[in-house]
Amino acid sequence: MTAAEHPVVPRQSPPPGEGPTPEDRRRTVRRRLITATIIVLLIGIPAGYLLISAGQSRRSGQDKAAEAAAQGLRGGWPSRMLRRIFEVPIPKDAVEVQYYETNNWKASRMYVQFRTSSNGLDRFLTQMGTGRAALKNGSLTIGERDMKIAGWYFNGNLSWAGTTHTNKDPRPTQDITVNMTDPVAPVVYVVSAATP
Repeated sequence: MTAAEHPVVPRQSPPPGEGPTPEDRRRTVRRRLITATIIVLLIGIPAGYLLISAGQSRRSGQDKAAEAAAQGLRGGWPSRMLRRIFEVPIPKDAVEVQYYETNNWKASRMYVQFRTSSNGLDRFLTQMGTGRAALKNGSLTIGERDMKIAGWYFNGNLSWAGTTHTNKDPRPTQDITVNMTDPVAPVVYVVSAATP
């Protein structure tokens, strides 16, 4: 059959009431609003998360850089991780807490100073694995080199007691010196050294 034998019938519109009807304005606005909301959520939430994450990462890096650049004791508590690594269980009632950490290829050291109560000193020594009986009156167990690094000066006119708590490698060894001049509020000085 040829094209002439098949008549082309023009497309007719459906009778009224049948077929798709044009959307009314309210439905169009609603559909566009839902689409826009979905797009904003798909883009906005990940972008917001990235901004928050970047800010936290930057602050963390700044804190670590400040800690690495510090020379000598700095006020504040060492992180839980540092206290666990160097096995220095600072009592909860401790005040005037200061610390300093050094690292090199031979050894890592953490210098800690704090004031505590008499009971706090007992708890500290017990958690270290030693006790008050191990403290020798008049003994300064922290060496000159470590005193110089930490900026400590142990005046001979005060009442001092000290001990060294030794652990097997790779656990740290702690030199502990306590200012017992005020037995109700002793000041504890610790040098915890770990060999990698």
